[in-house]
Amino acid sequence: MEALPGVKTHRPMPTGNAGISPAALAEARAYAAGNRSTAYMVWHKGKVADAWYGPGVTAETPLVSKSLSKPLTAIAVGRAIALGKIKSLDQPLEEIITELKGKPKGRILVRHLLDMRSGMLDQGFSTDPDHPLNRCYLSTDHGACIINDYPMVAEPGKRYAYANAPSDMIALVIERATGQRYGEFLSREVLKPLGAQGGEIWVGSKGGLAHAGCCKYLPAETWLRFAVLLLDDGMWNGKRLLPKGYVAQMRKGTPQNPNFGLGIWIGEPYRQRRGFGAPGAPGPQVLHSEPYLDPDMFLFDGNNNQTVHISPRNRLIVLRMGPNPPASPEWDNAKLPNLLIRGLLAVKESLEIASKQVGILPHREVAELRVFDQFDRGVGEPLY
Repeated sequence: MEALPGVKTHRPMPTGNAGISPAALAEARAYAAGNRSTAYMVWHKGKVADAWYGPGVTAETPLVSKSLSKPLTAIAVGRAIALGKIKSLDQPLEEIITELKGKPKGRILVRHLLDMRSGMLDQGFSTDPDHPLNRCYLSTDHGACIINDYPMVAEPGKRYAYANAPSDMIALVIERATGQRYGEFLSREVLKPLGAQGGEIWVGSKGGLAHAGCCKYLPAETWLRFAVLLLDDGMWNGKRLLPKGYVAQMRKGTPQNPNFGLGIWIGEPYRQRRGFGAPGAPGPQVLHSEPYLDPDMFLFDGNNNQTVHISPRNRLIVLRMGPNPPASPEWDNAKLPNLLIRGLLAVKESLEIASKQVGILPHREVAELRVFDQFDRGVGEPLY
């Protein structure tokens, strides 16, 4: 592990509840706490409405991310494009990693590494220590192994195959394109501009290539800031960090997998059980007991059911980190966001009913209802 510095002076995100019912917040927190979570956060309309941490964990504790790191590869690429270091998502790798010129991997586009259509071998398991699945992940020079030895099984852009190798290759793309080590680039161009806390990054060897697709240790609030950046189309405090429209590209699925964009998962089309592999492929399936109440929902989704759900329609983000939930009852990926959206709808409905009765309410209660109605629509601030 190597240091991944954030800002020297961290200012926590503001707190406050802008219209989620206390009952919904309590139920959602109980669901997270009852499923072996280490961190749970709810952000709504600019403020952290709720935050809970498991035993021994605080707001400053770096937590292992697993594949929550994959959306960060897309943020890194977007930042490099904004800086003019990468031409576009459609730049072929042979223009960046020059030893790939004229080779099949040289035809891979940058976007193919992010949307898992690189043509490289699917993630899998082998008991053979010398198998590329093992060597090209655990080697002290895993980047060279991915370039030289990791198998191509399809033409780039033609087949969806979720794997760690294409995500890890992003670290090499960033390093060649920017002249900075991957962790240095993330620190300078992503973490610090977001005012985020840092942590640690996994590298193949001291001074070696980072693993881009897995296992950074960062506090929960840092992942929340990444989500807010995407919710706001790559803007942060009035500064554009990602190209205009880049997040819309991240949120587009492909014909090979409509539920996966550039490092992120997409809620529609609805699938009750959705795996990480290609649609219909064998492997673990994540339960979604019902469609998301926001059809525009997108999310970070990593191993152990670590999720960051982002609801554009409600300006709502809910994060859950931690080890695997208990096997029974089965974890439901739709539970937390839908609970909180229903809590928002319940508050709005109560306001509408009370507004119709405004003529019979005391003057102070009328004023309070108007204040909260304005705040819920984002046009005012509570007076108390």
